Amino acid sequence: MEEVIKIEGGKKLSGTVRISGSKNATVALIPAAILSSGPVTIVGVPSISDVQSLAILLKDLGVDVVFKAHDHLIIDPTHMHNKPMVSETVGKLRASYYFMGALLGKYKKAEMKMPGGCYLGPRPIDQHLKGFEALGATVENHHGIMRIEAKELIGTKIFLDISSVGATINIMMAAVYAKGRTTIENAAKEPEIIDVATLLNRMGAKIRGMGTNVITIDGVEELGGCFHEIIPDRIEAATYIVLAAAAAKEMTIENIIPTHLEALLSKLKEIGIDMDVNVDSVTIRESANTLQPVDVKTLPYPGFATDIQQPLTALLTQANGQSVITETIYPERFKHCHELNKMGADIDVRNPSSFINGPTPLYGALVEATDLRCGACLVIAGLIAQGTTEIHSVYHIDRGYENLDGKLKALGANIWREEV
Repeated sequence: MEEVIKIEGGKKLSGTVRISGSKNATVALIPAAILSSGPVTIVGVPSISDVQSLAILLKDLGVDVVFKAHDHLIIDPTHMHNKPMVSETVGKLRASYYFMGALLGKYKKAEMKMPGGCYLGPRPIDQHLKGFEALGATVENHHGIMRIEAKELIGTKIFLDISSVGATINIMMAAVYAKGRTTIENAAKEPEIIDVATLLNRMGAKIRGMGTNVITIDGVEELGGCFHEIIPDRIEAATYIVLAAAAAKEMTIENIIPTHLEALLSKLKEIGIDMDVNVDSVTIRESANTLQPVDVKTLPYPGFATDIQQPLTALLTQANGQSVITETIYPERFKHCHELNKMGADIDVRNPSSFINGPTPLYGALVEATDLRCGACLVIAGLIAQGTTEIHSVYHIDRGYENLDGKLKALGANIWREEV
């Protein structure tokens, strides 16, 4: 038996939706908390399957994990012990690689199998390993088990060949206990990196420059417990903003940071979406005008996020003309186009670009969420399609969207789950 999501399309949505805490920040904040010598309280934790997987991994390491409320997590590493991380859960979760940096920083040794997650083409961790080696660690790979070890970690200058979010965070976590100063050049600038650095600084780390391309970490002897509230999820916010542009009469998306969404909001203005942007919310109204096609190129933050191009594709099937999306981060990230074509879209994929010819009416079909953001794209398509859409592999969606069905039902969507 498999759980599927079914959506009866054609219902105009209205109301207000509140955005949850950032998934991409959470999956790094939770491993970062083990660098502390005492309890760390994190508030705003999204209720997603990735968090449950991380809680299992923490318990395997002897860390006490207490959910005080659905979004309120206390992580206590007081009785923690280092051991190889080779369970099945590691393979399900790409963000498990953050334990490499955290364990290396704390114990000077980390051993774990290669992480899993959505398949988006090659996603090497060579920049992470290069950073660990620069700090003085040796890296060995035995039959898919990474062993990273150092007698001591010494601060140094590290230049990233690509400004990788994962590598920036992982090196930052390893460097907080290194002797002396570590400088990460060509660091990624994503808001989630600032959030992780803020947590570490609250614990007693000395990190400066986060949000710029040069991050400086002065090593410390000890980190202690603290309280931290997670930033809102800019990708969930973007998904609901695009969803509102596609399927709502009038909808307000609240608990957002508009500056994190500038690349998307400026594109939506080009498309012709009617919206008001406020301090921590945005209101989208049904547009009387014809939607205009646009060209989009994904880039590292603050450019147009790769995670948003898939949901946006569903909206662009309704634009009057040809839109072009060029993917510079994960050139294989176009599986959603094949699924949209099953629903009546006219999309031609020629890597690294997709050519979306619109407007095309969409019809309910049986489709598969091949990855997390493909799932979001298909939900939006299902909301505007005629008839009933049946989405398979919904576990991908549950990895990154909290209470998707409940939030959409409250807005007036006809969405439900079935076992098939």
